[in-house]
Amino acid sequence: MHVYCTKCSQPIALTDIIESSNGRLSHLDCKRPQTLTPEERALLFVYCSTHAVAKCIACGLSFRFAELAADVLGGRSNICPRCRHDLTENARAHLFGCERLPEEIRRQAQEVRETAQGLVKHSMALRDTSDVLMREMETALFRAQQSLKAVMARRAAS
Repeated sequence: MHVYCTKCSQPIALTDIIESSNGRLSHLDCKRPQTLTPEERALLFVYCSTHAVAKCIACGLSFRFAELAADVLGGRSNICPRCRHDLTENARAHLFGCERLPEEIRRQAQEVRETAQGLVKHSMALRDTSDVLMREMETALFRAQQSLKAVMARRAAS
């Protein structure tokens, strides 16, 4: 069972960047749901601009944040300039493990990410529970309708 974005109606994945408003989840950027948050980009720029933040497995090259390419027409960013593979998750993983980031900032960034993922998981669980309850009520309604029809049929036959 999926949780859907209230803006674009697409499913929200655990790796998507989300926001919550009045208890409703949506993508921060519906066109690029898995991109880095503005805060993650800022941290990579400030603390990691002098060293590699992502390694492309496909071509075996490592890149600093400023060296990652963007596809303006395709709406993608943080891609390998050579083979065009998306390196967003590599850069995010680097951020959560980089020793140059102050421990408190690294811990807070990880906590924000885990909280957002927890919110999506919790919403999925609530949706699953809601779906089960709806099906149980539909079954009860169907049985009640069948009972009523049977009683009406018996009354009509008498």
